[in-house]
Amino acid sequence: MEKLVSAKTCLKFVQMMPSVPQAASSGLGILAPALQNMLQMQQVRHRQTKHWKPEFKRLRKQKFVKIELPNFREKPEDISKEEMRSRMKERGVLPPRPWMERPFHISCTGGIFEPYVPPEGDGKKSIISSTGAKQKLEFLEKKSKSMLAVRKIRSYDEAFSSDQFGAEAQEIYVAAHTQMAAKDKYKIREFVSERCYPEMMHNVKDKTIHWRFLQSLEPPRVVHARCTEVITKENQFAQVTVRFHTQQMLAIYDRFGRLMHGSEILTKDVLEYVVFEKHISNEYGKWRLHDKIIPDWLPAKQPSPITYRFIEDVEEEPPKELSAGDEAKQLEASSEQPKEQLQLASAPERSSKPTLAI
Repeated sequence: MEKLVSAKTCLKFVQMMPSVPQAASSGLGILAPALQNMLQMQQVRHRQTKHWKPEFKRLRKQKFVKIELPNFREKPEDISKEEMRSRMKERGVLPPRPWMERPFHISCTGGIFEPYVPPEGDGKKSIISSTGAKQKLEFLEKKSKSMLAVRKIRSYDEAFSSDQFGAEAQEIYVAAHTQMAAKDKYKIREFVSERCYPEMMHNVKDKTIHWRFLQSLEPPRVVHARCTEVITKENQFAQVTVRFHTQQMLAIYDRFGRLMHGSEILTKDVLEYVVFEKHISNEYGKWRLHDKIIPDWLPAKQPSPITYRFIEDVEEEPPKELSAGDEAKQLEASSEQPKEQLQLASAPERSSKPTLAI
């Protein structure tokens, strides 16, 4: 709000001006334009805080809640237990527990439940032989539990198919081993479980791994499937064992560039039983490589040679005790050395290059 300027004040101001002698007699019509603007000013009220709908004043008032601020100067030692109990009861706060609870997430199981037992001589015995026919018969007997497990998996994942899962498992298998050879410890976690990660990345440090997947000698197939619950019935995990018969190339070099295992020229036929796991109760669960089954009848492999740097220890001879005569000779020899060095320095330098006689 601005103040009003009266007409009498303007006239007194005009009379005091020497340049406008006739302004006082002629009235307000001959005033300067600046003074005319001052006289035309009126009082204007600006109410920007007033709401455009005053009938909702009561509802707007209810939007603000009065909060009792705590007394920050109050010390907890000065409050009695009964008063603290009444305050917590009034606010609906439970008393603190003497122990600490932390939430944890079980993303994978700790091993293989009901592991598949590979038949002895698999990949070498044909169906025509008696051993191969016996293997097929045992496989059909164990197939009933696997079918029930596959049905359980389909209740959570409708797109799951045991016939098509072999190709998907092979892609996960190749991607996991490729990231292991590249030593990418972040991307490999998308393809392996938390139990399999430390086993795959063990002893990878200070080594160079060259690995290649060449071809599949037989199409991968699902040979075993199981489901289990962890802690509660709603927390379900599924494990599927896939048989791989492939051709691969592997070469491992140590930190000095020496070949420790395998070869980059020779290829080998590899028969493996790989277990894949998925947290089927989790909507965003993925199939990941969990473990490899190594049968008991398989002979143990020889460990790769480990190279070290050999440092020879030079034995220092103990100092010999010198007699009185030897000490005098040693002092004389040390005093003669600077004289010889001075003579060599003062002698003129002779060029070792041959000169031509003209």
